[in-house]
Amino acid sequence: MGRTDLTEQQWATLSPLLPANPTRGHAFKDHRTVLNGILWRLKTGAPWRDIPERYGSWHTCHDRFTRWSRNGTWVAILAALQVKADDEGRIDWDGAAIDSTHVKAHRSAVGARKQLARTGKKGGVPDEWLGISRGGRTSKIHVLSDGHGYPLSVLVSAGQASDPTYLAPLLDNVRVGRPGPGRPRKRPTTLRMDRAYGARTYRKVLRKRKICCVCPERADARKARLRRGARGGRPPKFDAQAYRGRQVVERNINRFKDFRALATRYEKRGHQFLAGVHVACIVLWL
Repeated sequence: MGRTDLTEQQWATLSPLLPANPTRGHAFKDHRTVLNGILWRLKTGAPWRDIPERYGSWHTCHDRFTRWSRNGTWVAILAALQVKADDEGRIDWDGAAIDSTHVKAHRSAVGARKQLARTGKKGGVPDEWLGISRGGRTSKIHVLSDGHGYPLSVLVSAGQASDPTYLAPLLDNVRVGRPGPGRPRKRPTTLRMDRAYGARTYRKVLRKRKICCVCPERADARKARLRRGARGGRPPKFDAQAYRGRQVVERNINRFKDFRALATRYEKRGHQFLAGVHVACIVLWL
């Protein structure tokens, strides 16, 4: 077994969640072999054509990776693993944290055709989330993790995108279902974030959702409050001890960067790069 291959325990958890063979046409090539080939490529960052022969045809690995990114299979598998983890009490909703990380784009990621990606959703993907910032061509991964450092929600944006503008979309993307009847859980009880998210507008977003905000006050916000005197009100409540736990999202991002195909973006299409992030999330939950 290769270093990047699924272990027996991981495969036992994952195999019941994979799609069954179609009733018509050719049967799927062995899921485990193909998934190991996909993981090898994500871990090493090598071109698809360089996948070792022990994983079968590289074209089969690429085709299944792309097909499952378009029809939502990766998202469904990730959601099922989160449901299982929540049912077993392994999600820490009290220590959630949010942050983002830049991803440098390789030259091979530039040049996608200007057309909507076929993702199974009406309208497709409007762009490839490839922007220009100080570091050149970059993308950005936005992460909301639980108190143990496991991803609850991930989004991809262009590199120059502002972090706070993705606070509400990340929260909207949290949807951990129940194994039985009942509404899915959509919000943590506490959210720890750095000063970039500390503007009054974004604090109101959390207050409206009844989420406890743990964020230090911005310097400009403090000056504006003091300038207004008594009308400026009291400073926002801040728990410095709880804020020290924000490192869980940094740990989550570091584990993403262990996948070399995520530490550097090689994919031209945005939906394929996002699918790689979803596969990494699946491995972390396994």
